[in-house]
Formats: sequence, C-alpha cells, structure tokens
Amino acid sequence: MKKIEAIIKPFKLDEVKEALQEVGIQGITVTEAKGFGRQKGHAELYRGAEYIVDFLPKVKIEIVVGDDLVEKAIDAIRRAAQTGRIGDGKIFVSNIEEAIRIRTGESGLDAI
Repeated sequence: MKKIEAIIKPFKLDEVKEALQEVGIQGITVTEAKGFGRQKGHAELYRGAEYIVDFLPKVKIEIVVGDDLVEKAIDAIRRAAQTGRIGDGKIFVSNIEEAIRIRTGESGLDAI
C-alpha cells in the first residue's frame, strides 16, 4: 500500500476529485493548507499599497491505495491539477505498513 499526498491549487480540487473517482479511488482526505515553493509568494496591490503574499493558499489531498492503483492515481492527479504555470504543486508517495478500519477491525487492503 502507498500513501499519495498531493499539494495542489484550490480551484483544481473538483477536477482532481473527479479524476480520482474515474480511476477507482473511493476515499480522499482534503486539508486546506498554505505554503510556498520556488516562487516564494508574490506581490499584490491593495488600496495603493504593495505587500508580499508569501504563503499561498493550497489544498492537500491524501489517499491510500493498493500498489496496483498507484500509477493510475498519480497520473490522474497530475493531469487534473496541471495548469502549466508555476505553483501547480507536488505529489509525494510513501509506503504504508498497515491500515485498519476502526469500525470493523479489517486490516490491509480490506481497510481501504
């Protein structure tokens, strides 16, 4: 099993969710986040004054999938979240040793 974490632009969330559902991903966790990468934020003008916005709004998506769905999920996220502009986000993949469904006690792939 793998955990896939994706940091994306907030307005891309619905497209990513639909793309994941199309490849068979049933559950996702979404968290609002703020951060910056190489672009280190940007300057904005408000009431004539310029100020630096260094933490940009982002959305963090987390899913846990069986090894057979990893590549499909990554491809779905990448295609749906891509705008071609700086700040599109990142995808991280890590190993999951165990998953347990609290309600039934099921474990492994049965729990996800």
